[in-house]
Amino acid sequence: MAESTPKLSKKDIVRSWVSWMNFSHCCYNYERLQAMSFAQCMSIILKKLYPKKEDFTRELSKHTVFFNTEPNIGTIIHGVVIAMEEERAVGGDITPEAINAVKSGLMGPFAGIGDTIVQAIFTPIFLGIGIGMAQQGNFFGPILFVLLNGGIILGCSYGLWMYGYRLGQQAVTKILASGMMNIILCAAGILGCTVMGALTAQFVTVSTPIAFTLAEATLENEALVLSVQKDFFDAILKGLLPLLLTFTTYKMISKGLTSVKVLMILVVVGFIGGAVGILG
Repeated sequence: MAESTPKLSKKDIVRSWVSWMNFSHCCYNYERLQAMSFAQCMSIILKKLYPKKEDFTRELSKHTVFFNTEPNIGTIIHGVVIAMEEERAVGGDITPEAINAVKSGLMGPFAGIGDTIVQAIFTPIFLGIGIGMAQQGNFFGPILFVLLNGGIILGCSYGLWMYGYRLGQQAVTKILASGMMNIILCAAGILGCTVMGALTAQFVTVSTPIAFTLAEATLENEALVLSVQKDFFDAILKGLLPLLLTFTTYKMISKGLTSVKVLMILVVVGFIGGAVGILG
């Protein structure tokens, strides 16, 4: 009869998480990527589950295989694996192949989800807020970026690690089946678009100095001048040119142009436009 009493304490699981967050890219290499770091954080767990050196060595060796995922959102995988290792240690019907299958099967999807949430949403939004405050002379801008970005990422990492451990190998199935990730991604996307729209209006500056004289100045009246920027573009929508430039840049990137090529195009267009007096 299998023993059912858990052998791990919350302290063991937290220590493993701290180890991963400090050393997730330690010994990073292009043969196994994060494998050594994964083995390092799992060594804390396996030492508790397998006190005998030969058992510990045997169990740890299976975690030296290739592994790579987003290191913050992907921590749910670690929690699931810890739960499976604990169940295996107390006699559960779990094989080493099953544990590695869970790791290899989940690291790709959660790498994509994690990169989207962290690199494409959280960090750009908080960085934009921090830079905006810093440009206004507020020294708290960089501090706010570190607190918001670091705090939320650490919170997500710890929460998903513990959530994965509590639900075990059923965790990911429940998350994906409930549609929770789709809801989170949709909400984060809406927030990101809103913030990026505000940042575009604040930081992207494009204008045109083109103006037409409709009537010459006389003794009684001043010259009647039509400013394309003030009387046309601003009358339609304030910040219309920066918005069009942002959309154009996005369109070029979505067509497959690299960021370097897009930057060079913008520099050339800006230089030529300024030289001939079209852009100000």
